Amino acid sequence: MLILGIAGGTGCGKTTVVNQIVDQLPANEVGIISQDSYYNDLAHLTKEERSKINFDHPNSIDFDLLISHLEQLKQGKTVNKPVYSFVEETRLEETIPTPPRKVMIVEGILVLSNPQLRDLFDIKIFVHADSDERLIRRLQRDIRERGHDLEKVLTRYQTAVKPMHEQFIEPSKEFADIIIPNNHYNTVAVDMVRTIINNKLV
Repeated sequence: MLILGIAGGTGCGKTTVVNQIVDQLPANEVGIISQDSYYNDLAHLTKEERSKINFDHPNSIDFDLLISHLEQLKQGKTVNKPVYSFVEETRLEETIPTPPRKVMIVEGILVLSNPQLRDLFDIKIFVHADSDERLIRRLQRDIRERGHDLEKVLTRYQTAVKPMHEQFIEPSKEFADIIIPNNHYNTVAVDMVRTIINNKLV
């Protein structure tokens, strides 16, 4: 099994890069795991209490479960991936059975910040985008897809997203094997990663 870790700041375009890499690859041989599925279960807190959580800090992620699932996948076992609701800001009761694949892609803002998780990656990728561009994408996503109002998104960006990016996410770039600038479509870097994967699948 080849495991790729893909990190980068909020709104940098990780999902776009993942889709570009996976495009043209055999669907039954590539699996994707999002760090977002592994936010801590906050069902015991009220909605108001959940809204005060700093979701951009590493402590908000259940890294132990994510690492355990990756280790089980490497052993050929199917895992039950959590389902997280960004509207309710907690895990749902349902899970998604996720079988092992020849290639597993793990993507999320903090996946290169955790040393134990990082050690499981065969290839570490950091997607870089301009901070203004990332803020615009974050605003559009949180308002359109997650039902947050503008004031809430901007407050969270100023008090949590930006400082956590500077403290944890940007420094994790130094661990990357490949840095992909994503202000524009980057065919060379994506094709290079896809070639590495294709060689593994042969």
